[in-house]
Amino acid sequence: MPTIKYQGKTVTCTEGANLRKVLLENKLPLYNGNAKYINCRGIGSCGTCAVEIKGNVSPANWKDRGRRSLPPHSPSQNRRLACQTKVLGDIEVIKYDGFWGQGDQAKTNN
Repeated sequence: MPTIKYQGKTVTCTEGANLRKVLLENKLPLYNGNAKYINCRGIGSCGTCAVEIKGNVSPANWKDRGRRSLPPHSPSQNRRLACQTKVLGDIEVIKYDGFWGQGDQAKTNN
């Protein structure tokens, strides 16, 4: 079972699990501020679940690439949408500041 390291905690999931669902099921804070109330609920249109991921995950799909190509995101940032990402192996997830997680300060907790 893959492990996910996030904000000082480690959880496990099944291979192929959706990253957004795993984080929320384990009560790990994926969203910044009011984005926890105002988000697309996983359809890939809002971009508020953007995170940096180190490790083995699915390739970015068209929704992920498309949303991250629009402001305030930038394709040059090393981010992925958690809602469009499948966990394929052990990973480390980093959330950044800003409503959409587009900032440059890593969050240690929300």
